Amino acid sequence: MKKYIIIGVLLISLQSVAQTTEKMDFESYNPPSTLVVPGKPVTKAKFPFIDVHNHQFGMPEMDLGTLIKDMDSMNMKVMVNLSGQSGESIKKSVANIKANYPKRFIVFANIDFRNVGEKGWSENAAKQLELDVKNGANGLKIYKSLGFSVKDINGNRVTVDDPRLDAIWKKAGELKIPVLIHTADPKPFWQPMDANNERWLELATHPRRKRGDDDPAPFDTLIAEQHRMFQKHPNTTFIAAHFGWYPNDLNKLGKLLDAMPNVMVEFGAVIAELGRQPRMANQFFTKYQDRILFGKDSWVPAEYATYFRVLETTDEYFPYHKKYHAFWALYGMGLSDDILKKVYYKNALRIIPNIDKSIFPD
Repeated sequence: MKKYIIIGVLLISLQSVAQTTEKMDFESYNPPSTLVVPGKPVTKAKFPFIDVHNHQFGMPEMDLGTLIKDMDSMNMKVMVNLSGQSGESIKKSVANIKANYPKRFIVFANIDFRNVGEKGWSENAAKQLELDVKNGANGLKIYKSLGFSVKDINGNRVTVDDPRLDAIWKKAGELKIPVLIHTADPKPFWQPMDANNERWLELATHPRRKRGDDDPAPFDTLIAEQHRMFQKHPNTTFIAAHFGWYPNDLNKLGKLLDAMPNVMVEFGAVIAELGRQPRMANQFFTKYQDRILFGKDSWVPAEYATYFRVLETTDEYFPYHKKYHAFWALYGMGLSDDILKKVYYKNALRIIPNIDKSIFPD
């Protein structure tokens, strides 16, 4: 009898707690850690840096001074705007830069992939790239639409390694400009959206990011297309955006870099992957210190602090800035000054033409 009375009291107590506890979903549950460890946010980079992965679509007409204030506050000396487009847009962006802050911005061109397959399309695309470089572009950016949504005049998907694009990659090599290319998305976007998918929260909050093997092709297919293209054009320097989507498998990425010496990587939007494996990441940055560039992707100045802290410090267990993107805590890699300088600016100075070297130390 006493046992039933005790159970009854427990049930009443649990009901009372349930009634008084605020209802909360997983996305809202984000308590501050009680862990007390040394460390603090780093809001300004230790050395001046070049952000090779930025997007400023309004650069032809915008007041660049609005960017300079934030850039100066975090020690960003040069911003590479990958969204330069082509033709008149390139000219206007370059004119705006030269008239106001000629040492602080670099513009990359983009390819208009409409009408692939028309007679003369490949040659015309290469000529347009050459003209854009003549007008001030210092690199080429390829969006993930190539491989995803770009179709030829017959309605077929244009693969990343489509031979009709070879003239573009060859021309970039001749012009000695780098090609920064984003292919595919994180592999979990293709996996079942269930309890075993590490990106479940991101896909739940951003359902348009979900992919399938027929939407438009499997992850491995897209990445293989990219790698074949890299290997086919060894005289062109490519920058694989987002660590080539292998920031969570650095052994594999290392083997790919070994096999393709013309490829660099940048870590835009994947710093959370590096920050949860600080020892492994430090080893990777040490071995491939000449192949890594600083990139951020989205222009949210406050978020750069996460990048500086992961790269520069040995701080433990600090939060990422987007829970849906990375719900885990991060750790600092504690890179040496020599490696930091290469990642922050020296590697970019080596491969991107016409950046003013005089504004950087040694």
